[in-house]
Amino acid sequence: MRILDQYILSRFLYNFISSFVILMFIFIFQTIWLFIDDIAGKGLDIVIIGKFLFYLMPNLTEKVLPLTVLLASILTFGSLAENYEFAAMKASGISLQRSMLSLIVLVVLLGGVTFYFANTVIPAAEQKIYNLRRNIAKVKPAAVIEEGVFSDFEGMNIKVDDKYGKNDKYLRNVIIHKKSNLQKNNTVIKAATGELISSEASDIIQLVLSDGHYYEELVPKAADERKRHPFAKSNFETYTINIEIPENDQDLEEERNVRTDKMKNISRLKKDIDSIKDNNLTVLGAFSKNITTRMGAFVLMNEKDSTLTTGIKNDSLLAKAKVRDTVKSSSDVLNLYQNWQKSQIMSAASNSISNIVNSVSGKKQDIQNKYKIYNMHILSLHKKYALALSCIILFFVGAPLGAIIRKGGLGLPMVIAISLFLTYYFIGVFAGNYSKEGNINPILGAWLSSLIMLPLSIILTRRATADRGLMSFGHVWDIIAEAIRKRFKKKTS
Repeated sequence: MRILDQYILSRFLYNFISSFVILMFIFIFQTIWLFIDDIAGKGLDIVIIGKFLFYLMPNLTEKVLPLTVLLASILTFGSLAENYEFAAMKASGISLQRSMLSLIVLVVLLGGVTFYFANTVIPAAEQKIYNLRRNIAKVKPAAVIEEGVFSDFEGMNIKVDDKYGKNDKYLRNVIIHKKSNLQKNNTVIKAATGELISSEASDIIQLVLSDGHYYEELVPKAADERKRHPFAKSNFETYTINIEIPENDQDLEEERNVRTDKMKNISRLKKDIDSIKDNNLTVLGAFSKNITTRMGAFVLMNEKDSTLTTGIKNDSLLAKAKVRDTVKSSSDVLNLYQNWQKSQIMSAASNSISNIVNSVSGKKQDIQNKYKIYNMHILSLHKKYALALSCIILFFVGAPLGAIIRKGGLGLPMVIAISLFLTYYFIGVFAGNYSKEGNINPILGAWLSSLIMLPLSIILTRRATADRGLMSFGHVWDIIAEAIRKRFKKKTS
């Protein structure tokens, strides 16, 4: 058995390493294909570009590793079944589970290594690549301005139709949306041409725009002025925007304090989840209390002191009782006032409701963003556990599947592995997006693809152990034929 375990283990490791290297190269080139034109030829050192590609690899491991385990297990057990080696094992009394024992131990260890990798290496690589790209944007601004789409550039959203010249310093058909302090695009600038002017001796970069238009929505402090929607617009021949940037000789890998959920390990995620939850509840409670106070509703009335009512005359009590009896519903409250007072009350109520609705609408997006960040932290936390377990589950999908299809090589096994992985991957993507928006629980979003593959692994393992095919078409056809036969018997009777 030791020789057999070593033989199966060596076959699996060969397929695993070769598949991992090939798939990693494919995913790397597929990823950098989208933005390699914005990095190459922009004056960046070849070492910086190499570091950029190197920092991409840990993030791609999240996709490559499950596919590698699935493909390697199908190739290994498919080749053993195709060469009748499984038949010889079964004839010797060795079951499928026993032949998989050494690989089960290996995959469990691989799951542990994957968990450590997802908890330490991937967050560090995410932070490195984020810092690298952000500092490239500051030192080489033309590298982050993409053609045909809006790019975030130093507090502005800028879009150009074309970049040309040395280091792409000249721009054509420039559209700029400048962000206010409230992160709103109140200013729009359009120009026919633009030029990025910088100097190694200066920490200021100039964006010189020519032949354009300037439009800005003004936000007055007075509420009455806001209803008029004032704005300012002008035409210009030349308009210069000065942007302060770091010195060009700075370290492109300078660490920054910007951290997203993907840059955090499990301990940091757990701590931040609790703090974000408490902060969200505090913000929501304060906003609810503010709205309640402005509405004047749900105000608790103080208990009346009986000692203060002893001196009240009986006729005044009777008068108040009569007024109270006339108010049978909330609509009857207006009848207690004169006509000129009714119009004032209705106008004040309408303005109050409009202000409250505007406040709720303005705060809605902010609260949704806060809870989206909260959901993303929970999703990232459970994805680290789900990634490790998915390698084990996909092994129990691929190993019995390879024994069932009895086909080795890179033909049919590759097609089946890619099909299963795409199903697993897209389920995870859709579930993750739904959970970020709060449509489903983020814990379920992280585990859904693994939970779907789990029963499939159990079914395939049981069928491979019983030496049954992938599908019993004859049995299914018998069931369908019997159902059709019974249906026709009912009609004829």
